[in-house]
Amino acid sequence: MIERYTTPQMKFLWSDQNRFQKWLDIETLACEAMARLGMIPQSVVSKIKQKAKFDVNRIAQIEEKTKHDVIAFLTNIAENVGEESKYIHFGMTSSDILDTSLSLLMRESGELILQDLEKLSKSLKNRAFEFKHTPMIGRTHGVHAEPITLGLKFALWYAEIQRDIERLKKAIETISVGKISGAVGTFSNLSPKVEEYVCKKLKLKPAPISSQIIQRDRHAEFMTALAIIASSIEKFATEIRSLQRTEILELEEGFSQGQKGSSAMPHKRNPITCERICGLARLVRTNAQASLENITLWHERDISHSSVERVIIPDSTIIVDYMLIQFNRIMENLLVYPENMTKNLNKTGGMIFSGRLLLELAKKTSTKEEAYQIVQDNAMKAWKEELNFKELIKNDRRIKKYLKEKEIEECFCLDYYLRNVDYIFKRVFGDKR
Repeated sequence: MIERYTTPQMKFLWSDQNRFQKWLDIETLACEAMARLGMIPQSVVSKIKQKAKFDVNRIAQIEEKTKHDVIAFLTNIAENVGEESKYIHFGMTSSDILDTSLSLLMRESGELILQDLEKLSKSLKNRAFEFKHTPMIGRTHGVHAEPITLGLKFALWYAEIQRDIERLKKAIETISVGKISGAVGTFSNLSPKVEEYVCKKLKLKPAPISSQIIQRDRHAEFMTALAIIASSIEKFATEIRSLQRTEILELEEGFSQGQKGSSAMPHKRNPITCERICGLARLVRTNAQASLENITLWHERDISHSSVERVIIPDSTIIVDYMLIQFNRIMENLLVYPENMTKNLNKTGGMIFSGRLLLELAKKTSTKEEAYQIVQDNAMKAWKEELNFKELIKNDRRIKKYLKEKEIEECFCLDYYLRNVDYIFKRVFGDKR
């Protein structure tokens, strides 16, 4: 399913063709650097550039025998380059190209995900302003609390996506390092200037210090940033799922012409994409946990992390890319039912206004506890006997002793609760629409 919807850019990024091309780019740049430093003959660089090429199928064929992908790659290159190939990978170790190329792939996949986040950010902003003043009930513990607007809900999501963007930018910066420092990171057969040259050409920073590998706390930061993004999207999707329930039906995932909801029940309109998103978020979080496990390795390095990373990093970037694209479509096509929001606001007969009533009453009673008790008595009676809370309040002698009818009416004013919406929007979005 994910493969079907993966963007061409993300799909190509993790392809064997692109991965091996990055390896070749790094090896070629290293040869350039070594030639400049007099470590290898200057004349071989142009020949290597001219002749160096690879074939994905041939590499796979060689790897069947060598059981080592980098050696298989270098063997295939040598088949095409000839004698000059002895200068390729000169003084380097496998992780010099594996880790440096992985940094490039993670940076590029992260940048694609940033584009997805920016698109979703715009959709959320547009819908926030569209429903800026559309009142609905706010819920805590799943129970009616006080009025909010749908625009505030979307503005809240927008603000969270901004944090996701900043986290991912920081994680991309953290992972954008290269390593060409040899078998245990000591530059024993290389000059640090080779690493500096290669990294500069690739727009990476040299890792200040490395063992045989770039340290995996960097990768874990990137993966946990993806896990937080996935969890944000799951949070939004879960809210839509909840508000799509038949008893509530304030929001609904778009249902296209010809779409079917159930093989047994033709009436069904299910939030299937939101549910799919929630399931996929679990995978991304699981992968982040695996990336944390990869931080601890034996001594200067073992390869227990390698097999894990070949799965979790491509999978997580592909999944998060998919989740963001799908959720953006959900937001663009989201069905909104303001009339149901109004109906639900009125469902408790005014109990949602108890907070203001409490405060107004507390100003005139001897203690706030006394005011609380009076209001709660009426609320519990309304709950148990399914009575209109506002009418109970208006007829309660204890309340009429302190509040005039006009003052009571003012306590049930919806606008009072929403009077700071513009202020909140300004804090979230600034002065620009």
